[in-house]
Amino acid sequence: MRNKNVSFRKISSIKTKLIVVLCSILALTILGCWLTNQLFLPMYYQHSKISTLSASFRKINHIVKNDSEQQGNPSDSGLSEKSINTLDSLTENGSKNAYLFRINDYFGMLQYTFCYPSADSLSNVQKQNVRDKTMDYVIGLVNGYVEGKSRELIKGNDKYQVFKSYDERIGSYYLELFGRIDSGDFVYISTNYQSMKESVAVSNRFLAYIGVIAVLISGIILFMIGNSFTKPIVYLTDIATRMSQLDFEAKYPVTTEDEIGRLGNSINMLSERLEETISELKSANNELQKDIENKIQIDEMRKDFLSNVSHELKTPIALIQGYAEGLHDNINDDSESREFYCDVIIDEANKMNKMVKKLLTLNQIEFGKNQINFERFDIVQVIRSVIQSASLLADQKDAEIYMEETEPVYVWADEYMVEEIVTNYISNAINHVDGEKRIRVTLEMREKVVRIRVFNTGKQIPEDELDKIWIKFYKVDKARTRAYGGSGIGLSIVKAIVDAMNQQCGVKNCHDGVEFWFDLDRQSHRSGAGRQS
Repeated sequence: MRNKNVSFRKISSIKTKLIVVLCSILALTILGCWLTNQLFLPMYYQHSKISTLSASFRKINHIVKNDSEQQGNPSDSGLSEKSINTLDSLTENGSKNAYLFRINDYFGMLQYTFCYPSADSLSNVQKQNVRDKTMDYVIGLVNGYVEGKSRELIKGNDKYQVFKSYDERIGSYYLELFGRIDSGDFVYISTNYQSMKESVAVSNRFLAYIGVIAVLISGIILFMIGNSFTKPIVYLTDIATRMSQLDFEAKYPVTTEDEIGRLGNSINMLSERLEETISELKSANNELQKDIENKIQIDEMRKDFLSNVSHELKTPIALIQGYAEGLHDNINDDSESREFYCDVIIDEANKMNKMVKKLLTLNQIEFGKNQINFERFDIVQVIRSVIQSASLLADQKDAEIYMEETEPVYVWADEYMVEEIVTNYISNAINHVDGEKRIRVTLEMREKVVRIRVFNTGKQIPEDELDKIWIKFYKVDKARTRAYGGSGIGLSIVKAIVDAMNQQCGVKNCHDGVEFWFDLDRQSHRSGAGRQS
């Protein structure tokens, strides 16, 4: 059995399995029918024949009884024509013979009087045949049944007996009923039994032939039908294989609403979902790769920053220490020299103080320790105040700062933080202005926000570094930044403040310089309001 299962598993095609299974079921069904015929059909046929003989006996008894009641004494007048016709109907198909007769005992001699069929219609041979077959029965009724080798009692009661007999002359079996009806007349009914056996044999042979043909034809039909069932499965298998190779172009054409159609829909949805998921994973992986690269870059910038800070702090500390020692040792006694020494010490200390303050400010904003207080104020006034404060530094670099806006423009934001943004933008512009040395501040009114732009002529920022300038410690031109004492923190502070106010900022290169911008909400403050690109 195990070997059969293993061999069955080797059949890879569902179509082949389907054909084998269905043909096997059909063959087993036909075999079951054949065995049923072989084992049970003879018994059923015999039972049916016995039931037919018993029913004929009861019907003859009923016909004779009715005829007697209608005519009075049937022995004198015989059966009526109607009764005879009714009895004829019992034997008209030729499947059985029925005889109705009386037996009289005259001094030990048995005399047969035939009531049906009439004595005139029977030949002497037929009469003698009936006498020969019923004589033992008559004796058996009187003296007990005498069982012979060629006769078998299969059913009996107080009215009739049914025997299975073998006629040696013709080599055939018969079923014979012999009994006495209520009128006292005897009834003999016989039917051929051999024909049943022949019919069963013929039926079984025919069933075997038909079974073989049916299995062959069914196999061909199932092969043709199997293609229609397995073709979609093969197609779906091909789609699944392509999906495993990350090819999601193929889709199953759903034309039905059966199980295959629903499976096709599921495969299509799975393909789309997998494609979307893989796309998202690729995007996420790409972003992760960028984050890793940014982290590495930030680490490098942090190392660079620490190196720069160390260098920047080393120089003023050395100057402060040197000039402080000079003052302590009274290297120069004149007041002018001492005043110069003190100015250098104060200037270098201020530089160190500004750097530390910027670092503290950035740290507080990034970690949410510096609370944003929204209020309504005039942004034009704030910008002009910053420009005025930076005018001295701009004059030193021969730069021109101007803003054409004069009318008040009210915004909702943290005034102190906005001033910090404007200060960093203008300071950055002054430090990098070149060429015509123009610095222009403009305001652009939008639907919900006002965009403040700070433009300076000079060298453009490389396009691949535009997004990096907002990163802490990042410097585009390290030498130039070191020259004016920059630390690469100012724009990081701007970005942190703008994000904290749920606004946007940016930078772009112009044909003759660089422009920085940021947005402010000019309506009543709402969390996340005014975010536009």
